[in-house]
Amino acid sequence: MKVKWKYSYLKKDINEIEYTLHQTVNSSQPILKDASLQLLQSGGKRIRPLFVLLSAKFGQYNLQSIKHVAATLEIIHMASLVHDDVIDEASLRRGKPTINSTYDNRVAMYAGDFLFAKALECMSEIEIPEAHQKLSNTILEICLGEIEQIKDKYNFEQNLKCYLRRIKRKTALLISASCEIGAIASGASASIQKSLRDYGYYLGMSYQIMDDILDFTASEKELGKPAGSDLIQGNITLPVLLAMQDQSLKDKITSIYEGINPEKVKPLINQIRKSSYIKEARRISEEYLNKSLKCIETLPDFEAKEMLILIAKNIGNRKN
Repeated sequence: MKVKWKYSYLKKDINEIEYTLHQTVNSSQPILKDASLQLLQSGGKRIRPLFVLLSAKFGQYNLQSIKHVAATLEIIHMASLVHDDVIDEASLRRGKPTINSTYDNRVAMYAGDFLFAKALECMSEIEIPEAHQKLSNTILEICLGEIEQIKDKYNFEQNLKCYLRRIKRKTALLISASCEIGAIASGASASIQKSLRDYGYYLGMSYQIMDDILDFTASEKELGKPAGSDLIQGNITLPVLLAMQDQSLKDKITSIYEGINPEKVKPLINQIRKSSYIKEARRISEEYLNKSLKCIETLPDFEAKEMLILIAKNIGNRKN
């Protein structure tokens, strides 16, 4: 996602977050240091720290305090990606080698654990119990989401409810937490906290659905991995669930198995890409997007609100 910065007032703060990230994940252990640096340099979008900063603008904004929250949320995201890549046996992320392909699964799992620990250490700079409780609950939900994703691999009998619950835990809750904890840490009112939490949730749902659509419609260069990777790995996403309404497509989809030659799946991926089910998935994504915008209608008309609207609209049109 490339947001054309309409404002420059956060550029210095974003740079401070980047410095904090590097300082936080630094380690005297060479492998952990190199693995963490590899992740930081892999081209992450940093949308979670951005949501923390923007949400904090609705309270008493203090960068020296807020930067720890922003770094924490990004490091948790990074850690979850490391574990994700181990589960999916992925060799590429954003077009670059994953930690598990650079080293091995054992190193990658401990690198992910190291990052989770570093995130909690960073968050200890914030002495607000409510923020810590929210963060703890979010991490628990992320773990449940990862377990569900493992359990549901190649499960072609799952329904839309299962999918939505999974992406809620996998993506939406961390974005929602980024918005809410940013507001909590800055002392924003309870009503503003709720508005931002709900905005983040609905936006996160839209964001993940768009990710799942792009897995079919974007090029390998744009994705940084082969198109259709989710389906090949047995992850049943919204376009696939919708496509299974067509019996001929369903027969082909349910014949996919673990270890199948990706070349055999390419014709099916192309069929789904060209089908009306992609358009239907986009419609559902747009519904969540519109709900997210509605949640922040009553927020004060700060520059931060305009930026939240701009980011939401950009997510709906992104190409990677």
